[in-house]
Amino acid sequence: MSFWRCYYHVVWATKNRQPLLTPEIERVIIEVATEKSQSLACPIQAMNGAGDHLHTAVCIPPHMAVAEWVRNIKGISTHTINDRFPDLEVRFQWQRGYGVLTFGAKVLPVVSDYITRQKEHHQLSTTDAYLEQMDENLAG
Repeated sequence: MSFWRCYYHVVWATKNRQPLLTPEIERVIIEVATEKSQSLACPIQAMNGAGDHLHTAVCIPPHMAVAEWVRNIKGISTHTINDRFPDLEVRFQWQRGYGVLTFGAKVLPVVSDYITRQKEHHQLSTTDAYLEQMDENLAG
């Protein structure tokens, strides 16, 4: 294959935006998502959550659809969380859909920093509405 670098910022939420991403659950999701993404040859550059949603910067090759990558990551993480945490008050599920933006290598550090500081951004109300979108009706 020819040279390529296709970076995506992907964000998706828990079903009904329930605040289920506890530190322990988020750690497991990041662990299994990283393993699965590596097996798909899609290196995760950054991944972090904020209570009810998750942000990821990922490099996906041109031969794979972003939707396929998201389906794989949501699927493995849902299955793993429900398997490892059978006593959750509600069954863990992701909301349908997701937001996806493309970006270039030059802004990878900026996007990665934004993702790494998710909890801080939400706590201080310094989120970027454009990077938080998951619904086309909110597009700016």
